[in-house]
Amino acid sequence: MIQFLRSLVTPAGPPEPLLGRSSRPAVRFLPYAVAWLFVVILLPTTAVVLHKNYGMAPGLAFGLAVLQTAPLPIAVRRPLLAWAVAFLADLAGTLALLAVPPAAAEPWPWPPMELIGMLVLTFALGLREKVRTLVAAWLLLSGTTLVLHDIAPQRGTAWAVLIPLTGVLLLLASALRARGDARRALAEQETISEAERARRTLLEERARIARELHDVVAHHMSVITVQADSAPYRLPGLPAEASAEFGAIAATARESLTEMRRLLGVLRNEETAHTERVPQPGAERVPQLVEATVRAGLPVELTIGDGVAELPQAVDLSAYRIVQEALANVVRHAPGAATRVSLTVDPGRTALTVLVVNAAADRPDAPLESTGTGHGLVGMRERVRLVGGSLDTGPLPEGGFRVAARLPLTDTAKEPRPA
Repeated sequence: MIQFLRSLVTPAGPPEPLLGRSSRPAVRFLPYAVAWLFVVILLPTTAVVLHKNYGMAPGLAFGLAVLQTAPLPIAVRRPLLAWAVAFLADLAGTLALLAVPPAAAEPWPWPPMELIGMLVLTFALGLREKVRTLVAAWLLLSGTTLVLHDIAPQRGTAWAVLIPLTGVLLLLASALRARGDARRALAEQETISEAERARRTLLEERARIARELHDVVAHHMSVITVQADSAPYRLPGLPAEASAEFGAIAATARESLTEMRRLLGVLRNEETAHTERVPQPGAERVPQLVEATVRAGLPVELTIGDGVAELPQAVDLSAYRIVQEALANVVRHAPGAATRVSLTVDPGRTALTVLVVNAAADRPDAPLESTGTGHGLVGMRERVRLVGGSLDTGPLPEGGFRVAARLPLTDTAKEPRPA
């Protein structure tokens, strides 16, 4: 029971201002402005009404007016505390009125200014506190009102207005608070979902890269195995130790292939099991990719420099995927925009530069997608990170978009590509 009573008087959350989560300063300032406006109006009015209409002494009337209106600014952060202080001040004022001869036709047990202040605080209470706290506050206010009315029933019937009106305000404020909580929860869930989608995209792209690397590395490991197994036959007169060494190399290569295939079985799912066993594309397939994009209605200019035909397989595959994703983004976000694609190798064969630049859309057609999640760029960054390169993306000052990737070439780039 004590714990239940403690929960009733414990605020529902930290002293965060009402509307404090709004991004607009004017909205955040609004509760303070409303609270002080009521103070400016109710403070002198309460003092005058208690003195003139109810016959209370001027000093006592002013003191009670201060106690009854001072909690209004506090309600912006601590509505439960403000409501409790105002309720006790209103109750003290009503008990003080019992010592004053009753005024004819004046509301009882709460003077009109006290009634207005209590309604404002009740609404603020409903916007913040738990349902059981609101029910307890309404029962306390209603019960006190009925008891005071029974003490002096001849004074007036303001209780008939206060009890249902405070109940309606609490219900309305609770509904508004529940709606706000639901919208905030939905926004938080959308943020979490977006983060989860980005994370899932990243993991899927990494798994895809791992599957593609399997095809690249497995070929080289197979070549090593064949060469090591056939060395004793291709090189007659090898010492026994050398033949045994080649045999150990071949056995290690076969074991590595087995382990790699086992790992691939974990990464590959049923949907990709068939489609991803086909040979992986490279820079030699970029002209076909551009041709398909042109048929889709996108004017593309392609430039391929010397030396692009002899690239490491990881760089070769990454370059194709980057061009593929960049052109797909142009089709989605800037249909019809003139686009330039270039693949060039530095004179010293130190790096491959992949550049995809599109102008602003030159026709009024609405983009297929007006906003993007940026998940396509996640895949590009993973591709660039795979080979230790760098990626530069962003909008152009005159409109359009630029994707520039620099993919370092290792010493293996000078070796001929395996058939």
